Amino acid sequence: MKNFWLCFVPLFVAMDPLGVLPLYMGLIKDVPFPKRHHVLVQFFITASAVSLAFLLGGPALMRLLGITVNDFMVAGGILLFAISLMDLLTGEKKRRRVDVKTLGAVPLGIPLIVGPAVFTISVLLANMYTLAVTAVALLTNLFIAVAIFRFADFISRMLGTAGLRILSKITSLLLASIAIMLVRQGIIKIIQSSAV
Repeated sequence: MKNFWLCFVPLFVAMDPLGVLPLYMGLIKDVPFPKRHHVLVQFFITASAVSLAFLLGGPALMRLLGITVNDFMVAGGILLFAISLMDLLTGEKKRRRVDVKTLGAVPLGIPLIVGPAVFTISVLLANMYTLAVTAVALLTNLFIAVAIFRFADFISRMLGTAGLRILSKITSLLLASIAIMLVRQGIIKIIQSSAV
């Protein structure tokens, strides 16, 4: 159970569904209410399929390219730090022009919820806590994201614009901290393996 939570929290921070919520509401404002269910189903299927495919195929791709897990920790940590820094400094996620028919898949599923941060963290977590635990944590987070989007109006009214922005900033700060931790651990392990 402990390993599950150690996977769940970083993935929740990386997905940041509460930070994406204002953008989601902007994207679906012209979508009729009955069709919003289709958007969420499309989102869950796409995000699950792509993230699990990367989770399964990522390590093999790394081996093919001669990339070690330690290399990936440093590079991934730097990438996560850059993503979190952009979110912290710019304040809002980028708005994109969308096609209502594919809204759930792109941009909602990929790359707003499942993007570079999730890809990076999921591969690293699978290496640390096993593939099965990471996959369960990943799918659980996607279910939670669906629930958050399903009750978007209620959550938005409850938290308000300021509350959503504050939560988004906090998750970005947590993501930056996780990024620094990954870089630190990666560098330490590279030095240790070089000294042997």
